[in-house]
Amino acid sequence: FLCMPFCCTTSAVLEPSSTKKMPKVAIVYYSMYGHIRALAEEIKKGLESSGCDVTFLRVPETLSDEILGKMHAPPKADDVEATADMLTEYDGIMFGLPTRFGMAAGQMKAFMDSTGGLWQKGALVGKPAGVFFSTATQNGGQETTGFTFLTQLTHHGMIFVPLGYSTTDLFNNEEVHGGSPYGCGTLAGPDGSRMPSDLEKKIATHHGSHFGGIVGKLTK
Repeated sequence: FLCMPFCCTTSAVLEPSSTKKMPKVAIVYYSMYGHIRALAEEIKKGLESSGCDVTFLRVPETLSDEILGKMHAPPKADDVEATADMLTEYDGIMFGLPTRFGMAAGQMKAFMDSTGGLWQKGALVGKPAGVFFSTATQNGGQETTGFTFLTQLTHHGMIFVPLGYSTTDLFNNEEVHGGSPYGCGTLAGPDGSRMPSDLEKKIATHHGSHFGGIVGKLTK
């Protein structure tokens, strides 16, 4: 009689490997001159570094081609045009907000006005949300744009994830830059000629990583 070792006489019990779901994050933005779109690219890098699958959703334009031409607006980026129903497909949403007089641009407000059906169904309740913005000047809405947009998120029952002072780069007083505890930001200048600086891009990448890490913790 041959005695086989215990490991050879029993079948090994294999535990099913647990695969964590990759969080899906939408960057929903409006960008007339490209400043918000440029920040979104940096945020995307941070989100992807934290393990998120990222999609750009461009908010529909409300101005006519004639008006946009007179405003010297460049062509739009070739991103998917956002619809309200698309928002339900994502685990987290970051909103890119160009500023008009200290608040989000009318195009973003019009898009949010189209989400009434989602509000009635509570379709966005519990989804993490973040904001980032572009203003002409330092005091043109780097805090108020995020602050006033909270009404939209609150009515939807979304979870606002602020940037806070999670990066010491926000304390940098050596150069002029955008960003606040509400989110990362850039300064476009009064004529719109200034694009995001290296410092603003660095803060934006951190913002994406910070947001993505929290979405990951909340995603089952």
